[in-house]
Amino acid sequence: MSTSAIPMLPAGFTPEGSLPSPRHSLQPAGKTISRARRRHAAIAVVSAFMALLLVAIVAFHGYVAWIIAHPYVAPLTSNPQIAKGLDYKDANFPSKSGRTTVHGWYIGANAAAAPPVYKTAAASTDQNGQVDAASPAASKRTVIFSHGYGANREETWVPMYELAALLHRLHYNVLMFDYGYASEQDRSPATGGIEEAQQLLAAVQYAREQGAEQVVVWGFSMGAGTALQAALQTDDSDKIDALILDSLFLPSPESLFNNVRQYLDLPRFPSLPLVQMMLPFWTGTSFNQIPAQQVMQTSYTIPTFIMHGTEDLKAPIATAEHIASSQANPLSREWIVQGGKHELLFQTRPKEYIQRAALFLSQVDADWNSNQPTLTADAT
Repeated sequence: MSTSAIPMLPAGFTPEGSLPSPRHSLQPAGKTISRARRRHAAIAVVSAFMALLLVAIVAFHGYVAWIIAHPYVAPLTSNPQIAKGLDYKDANFPSKSGRTTVHGWYIGANAAAAPPVYKTAAASTDQNGQVDAASPAASKRTVIFSHGYGANREETWVPMYELAALLHRLHYNVLMFDYGYASEQDRSPATGGIEEAQQLLAAVQYAREQGAEQVVVWGFSMGAGTALQAALQTDDSDKIDALILDSLFLPSPESLFNNVRQYLDLPRFPSLPLVQMMLPFWTGTSFNQIPAQQVMQTSYTIPTFIMHGTEDLKAPIATAEHIASSQANPLSREWIVQGGKHELLFQTRPKEYIQRAALFLSQVDADWNSNQPTLTADAT
C-alpha cells in the first residue's frame, strides 16, 4: 500500500490560480450611512453658522444706519431769557414740504440799538406814530441759526447764545430752531439735508412773515451744508440774502464713512455699501438724492462767508476751500483758521471771529440797502 506525501507549504502561501476566501472587505451599510449623515450634519452646521453670521453683519450695519438716522441729541437745558436775558417767543411752523413740524425761538432785535428808522408800509406804529420796538417790523434784518448734526438749537460749544446776544445788540432779529432729528416735540429722522432744507426754508418763510426783508442764514457743520442745499431751492417767499458757513460739512458716502470710523473701526467694504443700503429703510431717502455735486459746482449769487479750521477732523477742509473758490459774489470770502477744530472756531479766535462776522454782516447790509428804494425819514 503506497502512500503519497502531501507537500508542506509555507504558511500564508497561496497556490497560483487559487483565491483567498473573502473576508469582510466591505464596511457594513449602517456605518457608511452614519458617516454620510455626520458629513451632511457638519455641512448644515457650517451653513447655518455662516447664515447667522451674515444676518448678524446685516443687522449690525442696519443698527449703525438707524443710529445715523436717529442720533442722540441732548435735551434743551436753557432758553434765551435764562442764558442771556433775551426776550423771545416760541415759534412753531410746518416745514416747506409739509412732512414735518419745526419748533424754535424767535428773538426780536434790540430796539435801543436800532439805526434811524424809516417808515414803510409794513412798519407797526404806536398811537404816537412811532415804530413799535416790540414789533417784528422794528428790524427788517433777521439771522437764522442752522445747527449741526447731533445737536440742537443751543449748541453751547459754538456758542449759540453768545452769538444770539451779539446779533441782538447789532439790531438783528434771531431765529433759533431744531431740525427734526433734534426736536423734542416732533422727532423725525435725519435725512442728510433733504428734509432739513425744507425745514430751513420754512424758517426763512417764518422770518419773512415776521417782517424780515433781509435774511441771513448762519450755518454750522451739517447745518451749513443744509443751508447750501436750501439756497438751491429758494423762491420769493423764502429767499436767502446771505450765508455764513462755519465748519461746513456736506453729507456724502465718503464723509459719512470717515465720521463713522472715528467711533467704529469698520472696513470700507462691506460696511459702507451696507450702511448706504440700509439708510433708506430708516430715513426714506438715499444719498443719491443729496445734491452734493450740484452744491460743489454752484457759484451762488448771494454773499457767502465760509470759515473753516485746519484741524477739522470731521469736515474735510478741501470741500470748504473748493466751494469758497467757486463763489463769484464780490462780498463772498473765506477764512481758514489755523489750528481751528470742528465748530470750535469761535473758541479758537473769539475776538477775530466776532470782528470778521460783524464786518461781513455790515457789508451785506450796506449792499442790501444800496439796492432798496429810497425811503423818506419820518418828520416826527
